[in-house]
Amino acid sequence: MAVKWTGEHSSPILCLNASKEGVVASGAEGGDLMTWGEDGTPLGHVQFQGADDVTSVVFSNTCPTKLYASHGETISILDVRSLKGSLDCFHVNEEEINCLSLNETESLLASADDSGAIKVLDLGNKKVSRSLRRHSNICSSVAFRPQRPQSLVSCGLDMQVMLWNLQKARPLWITNLQEDESEDMEGPQSPGQLLNPALAHSISVASCGNIFSCGAEDGKVRIFRVVGVKCEWELGFKAHTLGVSQVSFLPESYLLLTGGNDGKIMLWDVSSEVQKKQKSPTKQVHKRKSKRATYTKQGRSASASGTDEAECGNILPTLTITHGEKVNWLLGTTLKGCQNILVADQTSCISVYPLNEI
Repeated sequence: MAVKWTGEHSSPILCLNASKEGVVASGAEGGDLMTWGEDGTPLGHVQFQGADDVTSVVFSNTCPTKLYASHGETISILDVRSLKGSLDCFHVNEEEINCLSLNETESLLASADDSGAIKVLDLGNKKVSRSLRRHSNICSSVAFRPQRPQSLVSCGLDMQVMLWNLQKARPLWITNLQEDESEDMEGPQSPGQLLNPALAHSISVASCGNIFSCGAEDGKVRIFRVVGVKCEWELGFKAHTLGVSQVSFLPESYLLLTGGNDGKIMLWDVSSEVQKKQKSPTKQVHKRKSKRATYTKQGRSASASGTDEAECGNILPTLTITHGEKVNWLLGTTLKGCQNILVADQTSCISVYPLNEI
């Protein structure tokens, strides 16, 4: 079973992040924010005024004690050593913020909101440097690309995925997941899927900066490659029986975590697909099957069922965890020298799954 972290939260946890020093932050409904030690010990707690949900938390890489948190339409900067008051506060979004992303140089902070807008805050002069407006519905997720501090990707409930360069106020590339459904999408297209729109919930960029993934309401994961000023379809597969609420690449790898409304958590090794130029489909299937791990020590089955394999086509998960609750946030991070998956769901607890055996 998963280790459960319990503390001051009394409502569902919505977001997670971890610092380089192993401090974990969690934001919940009702304005709750907590920090935790590597062993799950509660370190600090703050309740933001107004009781707006804490929807995103991001640690600074250069100053691990600095934490950015969005609650309602507000962004607060906090010192995790003392959560009593904010170091700074910004109100630049017109509607509730859904996601924050900090670029690698920590000069810019992007915030995506319910209006579909992405505000890019220049942290040096504390002013909005760009207001990116192209999503026609809620912008659910935004992510700066590693090694490219002026470039970011976004997705939303308008079913659109976009690539931006901040030197321009318009996107360099746009795709509509419903309209541009590729014939290369693996797995059967059932009539039910046609009624389930590809509302895009989550986006994640691999450490290389050129590969990114998107999870959508139709249960599918799409993976794209950035080539110059546009993106190319790299891979697509049915990952979950219900919507994919979270996608997250593990650091310095092409291991992709996905979490779904079906209560499943899966780990996918897409490295062979991303680098498949000289590999045959048969060899790819064989390699993926041989790499599936066992998870019996935690009471979980790592192998997908026959139904799962049919739905995913040639793509098989390296690990499958039946978590049982709808996944709100996933985080792969190192705690006490070991890789772990941290999960936020509809409960007030954080679930921790160790990945030592992989």
